[in-house]
Amino acid sequence: MRKMSLMSAAVVITGLVLLMNFYSSAQDKPKREEFQAQAFGEGTQLGQTFNVTVIIDDYSPPEDRQALIGVFERAGQKGLVNALGKMRAKGHIAITGTLGYDVSYIQSFPNAGGRKIRLVTNRPIRVGEAWEDGPSMDYNLSVLELNISDAKNKSAGTLIPACQFTINKDKELDVEAYQNPWRLVDVIDWK
Repeated sequence: MRKMSLMSAAVVITGLVLLMNFYSSAQDKPKREEFQAQAFGEGTQLGQTFNVTVIIDDYSPPEDRQALIGVFERAGQKGLVNALGKMRAKGHIAITGTLGYDVSYIQSFPNAGGRKIRLVTNRPIRVGEAWEDGPSMDYNLSVLELNISDAKNKSAGTLIPACQFTINKDKELDVEAYQNPWRLVDVIDWK
């Protein structure tokens, strides 16, 4: 009888320890974030509009940023695309009428009056585009930036669906868009 009660106590204590570990790991996991915005075309896309949904499951650690910088310095755009392709997805971006695609790198940092969220990932390349092998094939990254304001209705952003990174003569990183960037307005934070 005594062995039975000691075994029962051990099972209960083990269960409590496992439950506490599960609860503490659930506390450490960031909450999923979802943003929706209206994209407006500029320049050659003037008058066109669509919705963009951004889902963030996790943010990239500083080590990912350092690794991507190192790869870009050594192997340029092609190395950066390969490194992003090997990273675990941190979120998802979807444009109205599409299934969307995974996002490899997401960074968030505070700015005056809110925070800035940057997303960089490989863009999906359609079969016809790959077959044609035109100049758009060199622009194989997508970049999205959201400026989330603490003030109501002041959040905005930019989407560059096809771009490439270059280093300018001042040794600074430039983002070169294949077409005009899309202006993101009416950003909704689905907290």
